[in-house]
Amino acid sequence: MKTNIFDKFMTRQSLFKNKEILRHDHLPNHLPHRTNEVEEISYNLWEALKGHIPSNMTLYGVTGAGKTAVTDYVCRHLRLKGENIGRLVNTTIVNCRQIDTQYRVLSSIGNSLLEEYEIDEIPFTGWPTDRVLNELIRRMDRRGGVFIIVLDEIDHLVRKAGDDLLYNLTSLNSSLKNARSCVIGISNDLKFQDFLDPRVRSRLGQLDVLFKPYDAEQLQDILRQRADEGLNANILEAGVIELCAALAAQEHGDARCALDLLRISTEKAEFEGAEKVNQQHVRLAQSQIESDQVTPVIASLPSQQKLVLAAVIINENNGLKSMQTGQVYDIYRQACIHIGHNPLTQRRISGLISNLDMLGLITARIRNKGRWGRSKEIMSCIPQNIDASKIMTEAESEMEGVFEASYHLQSTL
Repeated sequence: MKTNIFDKFMTRQSLFKNKEILRHDHLPNHLPHRTNEVEEISYNLWEALKGHIPSNMTLYGVTGAGKTAVTDYVCRHLRLKGENIGRLVNTTIVNCRQIDTQYRVLSSIGNSLLEEYEIDEIPFTGWPTDRVLNELIRRMDRRGGVFIIVLDEIDHLVRKAGDDLLYNLTSLNSSLKNARSCVIGISNDLKFQDFLDPRVRSRLGQLDVLFKPYDAEQLQDILRQRADEGLNANILEAGVIELCAALAAQEHGDARCALDLLRISTEKAEFEGAEKVNQQHVRLAQSQIESDQVTPVIASLPSQQKLVLAAVIINENNGLKSMQTGQVYDIYRQACIHIGHNPLTQRRISGLISNLDMLGLITARIRNKGRWGRSKEIMSCIPQNIDASKIMTEAESEMEGVFEASYHLQSTL
């Protein structure tokens, strides 16, 4: 083979100095605008360096507020200090969205304690849960020291599997002889403790730390720090960082979104062969991110939710930008008839509307109309650059008949 399709990329001048620094899972040496949170968490955890049990903690905040990064940062410094002074501190972080059952969390923590020469892993499945818990306790006692167990996205696990895991983990110290432990829960949901048994809530909620969303100026500082380390000098035109920060600030101050915008904007410019990143590249990056996030969500909706979303879109295409549940249900019912489905009750459809609202595909706000009672006001919030009807049709061919059919629309009073 004389030529290789990758030769042209190997000789191209990159705009990146180190692209990994612009990824949100990169842990920098300094975390701007999180000094207070670092101080509060580290003040609690330094008890571990004395061999004492730190208080259990719950960290709250919206996505991209730095909860996981700060916790990882503090735990890394805690381990290093423990090594320097001869105190054994063990830290383990479990993502409960990926490892989402009590069995798998316990086995994951237990297997992380295996020595290099050991091969007796706790199996992926097959043991009774109490056996897994007893094996975890045995391994913790064998290693000794203080264990900091971090459960990231703990609200997801609690909703799916209940609070038995938290009860067991917050009760470990009563069974441990040569070790101590504390639990740190990280949640995006301020109300997740409402799902907990009062005994678990009191044990876990000994100390709460709230992470406020970043504002636009704080996001600019974060982006400038990462850009200085990750991008070549003078490749960003005026206003690029400010636009990335402003767009991310609209998304609840999400630092991950801001970093993704800056990285993908630079990739767009590099692909074009441009020497600098401009605001148009940021707009293109925003459209790509929105499409990448929303498209798989729409495509993977169950059939009934697709039909409800289609009813909202059909109403909007016919000039009804804000609609009530009854108007959505009327089109949904006609759509079911067109493709031979049995329609669900209006009560069930109201629940599906709430699910679509949670997924961020529509907004469904309760409006108080005084003497006329309350009603749900429904609007689509799918970005304009995304063709939801095409996505649903490609994912489920019978949806084509839904969008091609004729409908009798309710008049607005």
